[in-house]
Amino acid sequence: MKLYYYQRRDRAANFGDELNAWLWPQLLPDGFDQDDSTLFIGTGTLLNSRLPERTAPAKRLIIFSTGAGYERPLRQIPRHWQIVCVRGPLSAKQLKLPIETAIADGGLLIHRCFTASGQKTARVGFMPHIHHATYAQPAWQQVCQQLNLRYIDPRWPVEQVLTAIGETQLLLAEAMHGAIAADALRVPWIPLITSPRILCFKWQDWCASMQLPYRPQLLPPLADYPRYGRGLRSGLRSARHWVGCAWPSPNSMMQAAARLDQILTRCEPYLSQDCLLEHRLEQLESALANLSENLA
Repeated sequence: MKLYYYQRRDRAANFGDELNAWLWPQLLPDGFDQDDSTLFIGTGTLLNSRLPERTAPAKRLIIFSTGAGYERPLRQIPRHWQIVCVRGPLSAKQLKLPIETAIADGGLLIHRCFTASGQKTARVGFMPHIHHATYAQPAWQQVCQQLNLRYIDPRWPVEQVLTAIGETQLLLAEAMHGAIAADALRVPWIPLITSPRILCFKWQDWCASMQLPYRPQLLPPLADYPRYGRGLRSGLRSARHWVGCAWPSPNSMMQAAARLDQILTRCEPYLSQDCLLEHRLEQLESALANLSENLA
């Protein structure tokens, strides 16, 4: 069985995707080889109309905690797919699956595979979406330095990201798997959006699985960002925000810093209940154990 996950065309690492290569071999230590007749699909927003053609040579696909959202929805699930579980209830509904298949994002299993140092060396961390880290890393680093925030780059190696998140008292997260990792490590987090690039559907899907609302804090886009000419992913409330932004603004860094400071002063952080996290972990582990038995 071979591990399949999204890999960027520019080959730049992205924490949410690279998490697959770090996490699943630990949980299924004898499960993977280079036999691509069976593919294991784990974390990622991959359940869409493009996945069948992208995995066409495979004779069997195992779907484990994956989410729907990008591209066009699947019209029907191919017969050779084995859907063990999906990210949340929105994915289950879109794919017309039983609600029992909606557990949570498998990234929560970080809780079982990584132990934070216990030292809190930063009061607040900031982790942007991969696209915004790519386009505006220097600008975001400067904003973070100004506000004494720890900048956490989603392109760093997985364990470097996990260490940085684990050592912060609070994470400002635009990267969804940054928030998932924070929740798994019991670090409170606040969701952000800094451009219409963000897909709210996948956040809503995961948050629903953890019985949390999704009310992201909106920031003005930085001048370093490219213009997005094709629609908005972030929903109606965000659409009104982007239309009202002067984009790009020469004062965008100053505006972003002021908004972040305001968020830290006024906004309550998120964290799922300990008992619910444990329940989701047990559900994921049980599903993984059953899968492992069937693969043996």
